[in-house]
Amino acid sequence: MKEQFWVVGGEYSDLDFRRLIEGTGQTHGPFESYEAAEKVWRDCSLANRFEACARFSIVTSAVGAARRQAA
Repeated sequence: MKEQFWVVGGEYSDLDFRRLIEGTGQTHGPFESYEAAEKVWRDCSLANRFEACARFSIVTSAVGAARRQAA
């Protein structure tokens, strides 16, 4: 299976970034390359730049991560 990337995030209840505010979560993807995911991450981050409690991250599939660790 080919490694895939997602952009996930939203608005959190505080600056500890532990709990998303219900209804604000977003998931974009899967993307076949990190670069494609990074473009969407930048767009999401810029669109929410005035929200101090908004955060977005790029995550990868567990299968791909396990293969990288084994190598």
